[in-house]
Amino acid sequence: MADLRSAFLNVYSQLKSELLQDPSFELTDESRQWVERMLDYNVPGGKLNRGLSVIDSYRLLKDGKELTQDEIFLTSALGWCIEWLQAYFLVLDDIMDSSHTRRGQPCWFRLPKVGMIAVNDGVILRNHITRILKNHFRGKPYYVDLLDLFNEVEFQTASGQMIDLITTLEGEKDLSKYSLQQHRRIVQYKTAYYSFYLPVACALVMCGENLDNHIDVKNILVDMGIYFQVQDDYLDCFGNPETIGKIGTDIENFKCSWLVVKALEFCNEEHNKVLYENYGETRPANVAKVKALYNELNLKGVFEDYESKSYERLVTSIEAHPSKPVQAVLKSFLGKIYKRQK
Repeated sequence: MADLRSAFLNVYSQLKSELLQDPSFELTDESRQWVERMLDYNVPGGKLNRGLSVIDSYRLLKDGKELTQDEIFLTSALGWCIEWLQAYFLVLDDIMDSSHTRRGQPCWFRLPKVGMIAVNDGVILRNHITRILKNHFRGKPYYVDLLDLFNEVEFQTASGQMIDLITTLEGEKDLSKYSLQQHRRIVQYKTAYYSFYLPVACALVMCGENLDNHIDVKNILVDMGIYFQVQDDYLDCFGNPETIGKIGTDIENFKCSWLVVKALEFCNEEHNKVLYENYGETRPANVAKVKALYNELNLKGVFEDYESKSYERLVTSIEAHPSKPVQAVLKSFLGKIYKRQK
């Protein structure tokens, strides 16, 4: 895995070098330095799970056979396209959420001299994906399928972000809008498609598969993505900021988080009053009251129960799939996220 990671990072350096010499735009020394700094700050700094999963999934779909250098490069390039997509989403998401830290460092837009230039940087990150696909996949029979896949998933993710944002409109704080169904809808579109379905879909397309024949795989991965986001919502409140690399802001930002939805399920009138008065307020005292209520309602225990039941349900769905290589891909994904702490 360490060798795979270092090979993957080498491909990042090559892709970055190509983009910094893209013949369609004549970069000056100053603009080249800006783009290089922006890429290094935002693209390779995460866990790289999404990107590495493309290589891993492709290898498992090939029955674990050793990949050729060309296959390693192409699966890595697709993996990096997903990491570029993730960077694009996060750069803009942090501005929309007024976040302070990301991956243990200040958000890109918080850096001196960056500010709202970060909006255009996000647009550049998105455009880099189509440049990478054109440079390395234009001659492949599945090139159009890849373009379609990335366009579709980006549209779904942006639409999920829209639902999230309009549900939490400033000045219209209404907890009665929040339900498990609404939470699932936001998460399915905002997170599950690009984080879980996209890496496996890339691997399937590279194997020459028609994605219309793999709706069951998509459904399992979407369920896994929802489970992953529930973990994220839990860690936002109860995780250690040093471990997860960011300071949680879901309470302050009035997010339709799984925790608040579950709290509303268990609340009596008095609890409801505490939530309505404090959820979405930025003062530490208000946030502390919400967290105290979560503890009183034993949401840690509720989450642990949810986690074990979700795991059992996912394992059952995976083991019902007729293809052993596909089962291996899905089990690999589940193994990476079960009981994670960050």
